[in-house]
Amino acid sequence: MFVDVKNLQFEYKNAGEQTIHDFSLEIEEGEIVSILGNSGSGKSTILRLIAGLEVPKSGSIFINGNIMSDSTHFVHPEKRGVGLVFQDYALFPHMTVADNIKFGLKKMGKKQKIERLNEVLGLVGLTDYSKRYPYELSGGQQQRVALARALAPNPSLLMFDEPFSNLDAELQLKIRDELRTIIKHTGITSIFVTHDREDARSLADRIVIMQKGTVAQEGKPCDLLVEDIKQSPVFR
Repeated sequence: MFVDVKNLQFEYKNAGEQTIHDFSLEIEEGEIVSILGNSGSGKSTILRLIAGLEVPKSGSIFINGNIMSDSTHFVHPEKRGVGLVFQDYALFPHMTVADNIKFGLKKMGKKQKIERLNEVLGLVGLTDYSKRYPYELSGGQQQRVALARALAPNPSLLMFDEPFSNLDAELQLKIRDELRTIIKHTGITSIFVTHDREDARSLADRIVIMQKGTVAQEGKPCDLLVEDIKQSPVFR
């Protein structure tokens, strides 16, 4: 199993109650999984725990057979080999597209950086935009830059937090199809956190529905029919 999360428990300081209750998840290598749920369901917290941005109260996290977190181990985020794409893209406004993408390639030599930059720019269809700044790009183009930056260091796991929330409906449809194609081309195991049922169904090989910090339902998109999802307590 490429990602193996077992019995995670987590509580934010001063929250008064646990945010994550006995959460477990297994993901095969190359699989795209959508974690779907309403605000407050704990879906973004799971992403933060897997990325190492939060420390679980108990439970374990393995990525590619390596322990990331358990009762005696904790691997810091920069050493987990995880790429993150946030909903606000988090691009540096004073840097060009090229410089934004190269930011995470500090361990590479100059020639390697240029080669990798050109490779990921081609992958996301932005070869002609390397010298532009984020404010000169559309929302969809900015998202592709954020994706290229996450892909550039060759992460073993790619994670997205509400990746389409800042896009209008028409662009959202176009971008999510492009995104699935790009990810499947790279073969990178991916997790999408979203509240949008159609995003989850369009992107994922498997959907995990969260409710109150635990898994309420999971299955392939073709098995989780729209009516089934609508009737779930998560969306009432």
